[in-house]
Amino acid sequence: MPNRRTFLNASVAASASLLSGSVFAAEPRASASLNPLCVFTKPFNSLTADQLASRTADLGFQGIEAPIRAGGHIKPEAVTDQLPAFVAALQKHDQQLLIMTSDINDAADALSQTVLKTAASLGIRYYRMKYFRYDEAKPIMDQIKNWRSQLKDLAALNRELGITGVYQNHAGRGYFGASIWDLHRALEGIDPAEVGVAYDIRHAAVEGGTTWPIGFQLIRPHVQVVYVKDFDWGDRQPTNVPLGAGRVDSSFFQMLAKSDFTGPISLHEEYLDHRQPELVPEHWAAIAKDLQTLKTWLSRDQP
Repeated sequence: MPNRRTFLNASVAASASLLSGSVFAAEPRASASLNPLCVFTKPFNSLTADQLASRTADLGFQGIEAPIRAGGHIKPEAVTDQLPAFVAALQKHDQQLLIMTSDINDAADALSQTVLKTAASLGIRYYRMKYFRYDEAKPIMDQIKNWRSQLKDLAALNRELGITGVYQNHAGRGYFGASIWDLHRALEGIDPAEVGVAYDIRHAAVEGGTTWPIGFQLIRPHVQVVYVKDFDWGDRQPTNVPLGAGRVDSSFFQMLAKSDFTGPISLHEEYLDHRQPELVPEHWAAIAKDLQTLKTWLSRDQP
């Protein structure tokens, strides 16, 4: 789907040239080439929705993943008043709110119900859930059992509203889903169209080392969204780096392209400080470069 806008600079223009090639050419098969690309807009709270949409459209994205949560573009309490205008501003630039990042993981919470009803009414398909954290003083399997019950309740609400919740695998001690197997166990028997997975290759590689492909194959039937970012090992800790400069293996996209995955691919740029509005130009430049790398990987790794 070629972008009709004038691109901001030579780097972005180079990225855009890939859009008109085989990466996004319509084909009678499901592959990574058919997935809409979006960008996580966490660094851009200082921008209006119109400014944000104009820039993501110029870069060649089909939409955004927007934090609609405390500290995000819109607070949950303001969703009914502000989210319709936010979505309308995106649509003026042919952009979609493809993924809504939320603080939601409890179907019984009245505010969460309001947020989801509003989002679903606006045609938002996916929302990222809030994490669960293990209490190491309690039995692990009992906690997984309890979260499975919560996920079933959310699935029922999502089915009623016509929206899909996705749970991100996040690396780090204490995170439910970091090791993949626990997330798979909790989701067994739940319709992925109601509660699925936002598969994060960066976090999977941190936790899985050389075994991440097994985890991906295990969880693949539940994957609705894919997150892309990169890391390298610092002083005993993973450090976020530009895409292609770290340990994430581009062969992941070969696996993805050979599967029937057709959901959004969301680019996350997290190696610059998102809390500093003065870094907004640097964020855009970094995202443009990472996007070009991503498109190169997608193009190279078609089966």
